[in-house]
Amino acid sequence: MENPSVTVLDKKRKLQIAGIMAGIFLVLGLLFAVMIYAMQVKSEGPKRDANAPSAYRYEELEATNGMKLHVLETRPSNVTLASVQTNVSLTPYYGVNGGFFFENSLLSIAVVDGMPVNGSLDDYGSGAENVKYARGTLVWDGASDKLSVQVVREAADLKVMDHTRFWAQGGISMSLGRDRSWLEQIETEQAPYPDDARLRSAAVYDREGMLYLVVSSSQGSLQAFRDAIVEKVGGGMLEDGIFLDGDGSSQLRSAEKILTGDNRPVVQMMRIVK
Repeated sequence: MENPSVTVLDKKRKLQIAGIMAGIFLVLGLLFAVMIYAMQVKSEGPKRDANAPSAYRYEELEATNGMKLHVLETRPSNVTLASVQTNVSLTPYYGVNGGFFFENSLLSIAVVDGMPVNGSLDDYGSGAENVKYARGTLVWDGASDKLSVQVVREAADLKVMDHTRFWAQGGISMSLGRDRSWLEQIETEQAPYPDDARLRSAAVYDREGMLYLVVSSSQGSLQAFRDAIVEKVGGGMLEDGIFLDGDGSSQLRSAEKILTGDNRPVVQMMRIVK
């Protein structure tokens, strides 16, 4: 004869086991959902909200030399420069990293409407100068709506029509269209680690005045990065541009893509406004 007390205990054990198994499956399901969400965010970038910039075009390109490029194309009038002091991916902005820096100080020009973005005109590291060297500086002249690259040491030496309507981003001259002399120019401007395989960033423009903010997700030399940009960006119509800070500072944020570099904070970025 079956013992009723044993039967009750067996039922309790079965219920306990079933409850434990259900809990395990629930936890695994939640972990799986979180993992899928994290993978989507990493690969696709943040979801666009109603207030996010939309007047730009994103492209992901791969050159024949294997360099993988991520490009934000927009009008220069739709770009400004901002001091952020954090990783670009952690800002509320869309855009790419800016010029060179050390700790919290800018070593590259970063000026908007005559004022440096990281402090006062007389402050070291404010963005009012390319520290130590005259370097290629991308300048948007708001009065003429024209882009140019000017090799200067200080922002005060920039030539624009209206000093209250422009922005200027310092970097290293790319010398597009001057293939015989560009290597000599980057040596003159003391480009850091030109031959190393590193992540790279740049800002270039075409003959129609469109601006392309470019960040690589693969490593290469400045030569490889420049060759990839000439091949894949701007449909063969590029006019000129500058190299920005690279390696772990090569960062991008848009609705379509997030690139975090090596997760380091940067001082300044080129920001898409709308």
